[in-house]
Amino acid sequence: MCAVYYVYILETKGKGKKKYYTGYTKNLYKRLEQHKSGRGAKFCKGKDVKLEYFESYMEQGNAMRRELEIKSLSHKEKKELIDKFQKS
Repeated sequence: MCAVYYVYILETKGKGKKKYYTGYTKNLYKRLEQHKSGRGAKFCKGKDVKLEYFESYMEQGNAMRRELEIKSLSHKEKKELIDKFQKS
């Protein structure tokens, strides 16, 4: 059985403007539920979260590298990536 790893971007809404959180996981559904319930990353705690983008990889190392690439993007570049993903 092959493992699949996901790289994802969440949109978070708190008191201020929208922000993005990027992560990777083996179980996208479970991880999203953790973020929504406040048991995920501290960055998302107490905020509304919405899955906006994801990619899948067969190897963990590739997913981790892609996560770092996305984290290095500007807010505008992440928005463009999300927009392109949602249009396809």
